[in-house]
Amino acid sequence: MNPILKKYAHLLVNYCVSLKPQERVLIKSTTLAEPLVREVYRAAINAGAFPEIQLDIREQQRIIIDCANDEQLQQVSPLYKQAMESFDAYIYIRAPYNLRALASSDVERQRIRKQAHSEIMKTYFKRTATLEMKRTLCQYPTIANAQEAGMSLEEYEHFVFNACNLFHNDPIEQWLKVREYQQDIVDLLNKRDTVRYRNPHFDITFSTEGRTWINSDGQTNMPSGEVYTSPVENSVNGTVHFSLPAIHGGVEVEDVTLWVKEGEIHKWEAKKGKKYLDKVFQIPGARRFGEAAIGTNKNIQRQTNNILFDEKMGGTIHMAIGQSYLQTGGKNQSSIHWDLITDMTNGGEIYADDELIYNNGNFLFL
Repeated sequence: MNPILKKYAHLLVNYCVSLKPQERVLIKSTTLAEPLVREVYRAAINAGAFPEIQLDIREQQRIIIDCANDEQLQQVSPLYKQAMESFDAYIYIRAPYNLRALASSDVERQRIRKQAHSEIMKTYFKRTATLEMKRTLCQYPTIANAQEAGMSLEEYEHFVFNACNLFHNDPIEQWLKVREYQQDIVDLLNKRDTVRYRNPHFDITFSTEGRTWINSDGQTNMPSGEVYTSPVENSVNGTVHFSLPAIHGGVEVEDVTLWVKEGEIHKWEAKKGKKYLDKVFQIPGARRFGEAAIGTNKNIQRQTNNILFDEKMGGTIHMAIGQSYLQTGGKNQSSIHWDLITDMTNGGEIYADDELIYNNGNFLFL
């Protein structure tokens, strides 16, 4: 795997965050990702940057949720805090040991822990929105993710690397082609004020007047392949159903339906995980939408229960409850940002100012 990891590291360091000499970068992951972390560290050093590494151990989050006293529960890592406040770049390599590690942990204690990080998250969103801090979120293949996806580890490795265009001789060139393709989409959407998502199971409309659609071309997420914005907070109206299961806080929810009036989610149902939703919607800002997006990555053709990949799946849309993206003009604030996804390949339509621009998972003007 070493050659592909070197190529992966080169992409992360020289394209995703474009490290420059003397820039400070935090590389954060778990000990499982040590092979990739080594190559990213090497690439950062070769770029002349000043890298720092922070690696979580197995069940680190569960230990603190279950065992910490009140003061410990609200403690924020000084290194993480400093990085979010002053570093030039942040590379977060997801490499979980166990995706269900927090499933039986107390939800209220999880909420307190998340709330303790709310101020630093505001700083993170502000600095990344203004590009004061460059960041990328990526994946190192682990057994936990492979099992969740219903694949062998070898199959999952291929899936991850293919989604990132790492089998091409020049992955950066491929991502520049994605940028060019998606620019036509955002150029059209940025000239329109009202967007409508509908399929046989739901119909929801929102305003994007004064907001910006973003071309997500692999720099802030790897892989990427989506266009996204933040709806005007009080403009969302209708019903939306999310057909793909979603995992949050180690809890799986399925077949989520949300009823929305003047931007506020006032009713919700789920085939599985309704009680968890009840808790989530008590979080300040969680009953409004922070994001609306369209997935375009055709290399991702199946759900893997990993939001980094699933939300980019070609032929899907997603909406996130909670925190808005400041770079889009969004104003909703929350300690949560949770993407929920639905398939649009079977009767799905997108309208922009009443013009049909998308049908059955494909844009009609491209």
